[in-house]
This record gives sequence, C-alpha cells and structure tokens, in this order.
Amino acid sequence: MPESTQPAVIISCAVFQHLFERMLPEELSTEVTFLDYGLHMVPKNLKATVQKTIDSVSEPSRIVLGYGLCGNGLNGIEAGVHTLLVPRADDCIAILMGSYDKFLEVFNENPGTYYLTKGWLESGSDPLREHNTLVEKYGEETATWLMDEQYRHYKQLIFIAHTQEDLDKYRPRALEVAKFCQRWGMQFSEMLGSEAYVAGLVHAITTLHQSNEDFVMVSPGGTLKQSQFMRNQF
Repeated sequence: MPESTQPAVIISCAVFQHLFERMLPEELSTEVTFLDYGLHMVPKNLKATVQKTIDSVSEPSRIVLGYGLCGNGLNGIEAGVHTLLVPRADDCIAILMGSYDKFLEVFNENPGTYYLTKGWLESGSDPLREHNTLVEKYGEETATWLMDEQYRHYKQLIFIAHTQEDLDKYRPRALEVAKFCQRWGMQFSEMLGSEAYVAGLVHAITTLHQSNEDFVMVSPGGTLKQSQFMRNQF
C-alpha cells in the first residue's frame, strides 16, 4: 500500500492530548493513543510501552510519535512494517515552546534552566517531590546531598504551559516547587507555549518525503536512532 494512502496513527504522550484533539482532522487519523506522562521517569519503560503500542498496529501505517528523544527512551524503537514520524527534539520542551529555535534562544540565554510542565507536575516528578521521596528512603542528610549534586548547577526554573488556564491552575504547585528551589538560587518565571510545533507535525503526516529539519522519518524496517536527533547547530 502506498504510504500516501496508509492510515495515520498517533501515539503520543498525554501532555499533547489537548493539542492533537483540537488540531487533528477527523478524517486524517484512524487511531489515537495517549500514553501516561509517568513513563518518562523510567526511559526503558517508555521505550517498551511505545514499542508495544507500535507493534499492536497490525496494518502498515504512518505512525506519528508525539515524543522527543526523551532521555534516550526512544533510542532503538523499531518501525516494523510502518513509517514513523517523530519530532526532532530532545524532549517535550521544544515542542511545547513551539519550535527548536525558541528552545535554543532560551537555552543560550541561560543554559542552567530547569523546566516544569503540567505533565511533570501531574505525574509527581519535580524537585520537591523528589526530595521528599529521598528523605523517606535515605534520611534528610543524604537526601540533601543527592539533591544538591543534581540541581546545584541550575539557575532558573521555568514553568511552561500551553494555555493561560493551565498556567493559572498549576501555578500554586509550581510556586511551591520554586520556593523549594530557591536553596540553589533558581529564579522562577512562567512561559506560555505555542502550538506551532504540533501543528507542523500534523501537517507533516501528509508530506512524509519532504525534507524537514524539525522531524525524523523512519522507513519500514528501520530503527530510530539517537544520532537522528542531532541538528546542524551541533
């Protein structure tokens, strides 16, 4: 079956659910699956779950993965009989910002930036919760040392969301985390993201063979590799 006539399937992190549901033409996708945010916490679990979901699609399809490389969690994903289309991004931050260029701009201004997102706050993955978990497991002194080793180089904390409603809803928790992170001198700010990257991904489903720096395409029988996420800037 020619790729242009193959069904389109979306397999995505739930952080992009509201965007795909709003932007994806009804006739374009025959199957949409949103996977739990918490899979990112253990990259090997993310890889196994994404691969299992891909393999469960029986008919050769154009499969769009709503993920970045995500802690190398997607490294080694096999296309099987499908064609894969994946954002060329390290993680969800560039996608949430709307472009890799915007991510680079923020990164170059302050490389020591830690990002909070709605997904991370909902899944319980933030420095404050991490600290509390470590205290329960190892005690205050060891927990403090471990946290200092991991976070002392960060100078800025940015909470990024796609809508003003989400910024308002999750701000109280984000401010709790920001207060805790003041011990490392992190300055807190908020950023309203853009839907442009996801819009480009939706458009790219129909133009698989057009060269695009923002996306990685894996042909049937191929394997998604870490090296494919490298850009000219590097």
